[in-house]
Amino acid sequence: MNLSLLQRRDTAAEIVKIAAAEALGHFADRRQLLTETKAGPRDFVSQADRGIEVRVRALLAERYPGEAVVGEEEGGETADRYWIVDPIDGTSNFLAGSPLWGISLGYVEEGVPVAGAIAAPCLGELMAGARDVGVVRNGVPFEREVAVPGLGLVSLGDSPGEDLEAAIALQRRLREREWIVESFHCTSVSMLFAALGRFDGHIQPVTTMWDIAGGAAICRELGLEVEIVRHEDGTYAIYAGTAALMRDALGKA
Repeated sequence: MNLSLLQRRDTAAEIVKIAAAEALGHFADRRQLLTETKAGPRDFVSQADRGIEVRVRALLAERYPGEAVVGEEEGGETADRYWIVDPIDGTSNFLAGSPLWGISLGYVEEGVPVAGAIAAPCLGELMAGARDVGVVRNGVPFEREVAVPGLGLVSLGDSPGEDLEAAIALQRRLREREWIVESFHCTSVSMLFAALGRFDGHIQPVTTMWDIAGGAAICRELGLEVEIVRHEDGTYAIYAGTAALMRDALGKA
């Protein structure tokens, strides 16, 4: 067992748990938060996003001083090994009062997420995992099970930067192959549901590393296939799911 990654998994879980408690406080008082738009359409950032990221960075600095950290709100430089955080993934859902928002913290080595934690605070779910050391759900060792095999549920992520025709073609292909397509507009919660066995997987042709790092490490450790593609503009695509889903999502015979 890799004790270093075990420690990082448990540290990620501890930090995300602290962040989740703070985020729930902001959620309860969300109408009082200062909110502004970012560069993209319907792309919001709130006082809570920034405050949670500052808190996560401070906790990481205490436990791993000097290590590189990248965040959605404060940026940062990647390295051979670095932490990456999305303090509130699904900010629009958060501001609207939907419970479908999350927190993601990942640890990346040589471009590959190898440890991380994701939480859906309103749903009472927190999962953490790392390569070859297992996954825990709310602190308890977890193995992925599917209650009713064959339901064919898949989450499909969206992004303003994606090719609309390609996105429509992907959804058409999945639906023609009899998948039930859902969309939460929150990558971390979608990947949490894939990890829990509620979805067969999550597909998102355009996303960011801070959205996917924690979930990718967890899903891969639970036995799902995970393929991450880096686009020329620095964004990513993620395909995470069962073998059947991956075959259909990627258009393989």
